[in-house]
Amino acid sequence: MRLARIQTSAGPRHAVFRNGEWHHLEDPFAEVISFTGQVTPADSAKLLAPVRPSVLIGMSHNRPDNKHPLPVQAWHKSVHTLANPGDHIKMARDAGAVHVEGELAVVIRKLATGLTTEEAMDHVLGYTIANDVTNADQGLIDEKLFQAKAGVNYTPLGPWIETDIRDPEKVNITVRVNGDVRANSGTFNLPTSVVDCLVYVTHWTTLKPGDIVMTGAPGTFAAVNPGDCVQISLEGIGTLTSTVV
Repeated sequence: MRLARIQTSAGPRHAVFRNGEWHHLEDPFAEVISFTGQVTPADSAKLLAPVRPSVLIGMSHNRPDNKHPLPVQAWHKSVHTLANPGDHIKMARDAGAVHVEGELAVVIRKLATGLTTEEAMDHVLGYTIANDVTNADQGLIDEKLFQAKAGVNYTPLGPWIETDIRDPEKVNITVRVNGDVRANSGTFNLPTSVVDCLVYVTHWTTLKPGDIVMTGAPGTFAAVNPGDCVQISLEGIGTLTSTVV
């Protein structure tokens, strides 16, 4: 099932894609979804970030050939960095190199705390695309990732949620800048699985419906400059497009 959050005359609404139309939902996190009866044609729909999380989590040390002395660790990214599909990424000036990072993002379906391996996936609504924009040079002097991960529209999210990804550990990720492939890898190159990420994160904090866990960039990053068009494609989900300004 494909779930989106779209702009309507009555405000943002979640909807399911069926037969070329977005069918509005009462509550995308309900055990059994119900429809309002309202419909928006796909060609006129304004797609928004598919959720507005209260918590946005990133994963450190979850990368191919990880030689970091510490195990995988989570960090908070400000929810105020969230951006809609098509929004402009406002590149920080005088902060050094800026990278875009294509990642699989897990969307939480229900209250999750102290999850076990066996129950973790039952708390997942689905998956979307995250662009974890990073002031890369700041990471050398900012071990807490505050400066490195801060910026206007530094987390484009979308374009929608797919609930039926068969295996989140086998999702190909491609990053294009101005049409050129800059990185091609996949979640199969991440040493820590989605389940293990969720078990670790919820051991320390509670996640609520709509919260996001970005699972890490398996080499799927690229340096960008003002004027660049960035496209991040995840197999089975789609393509998230943003322009750097």
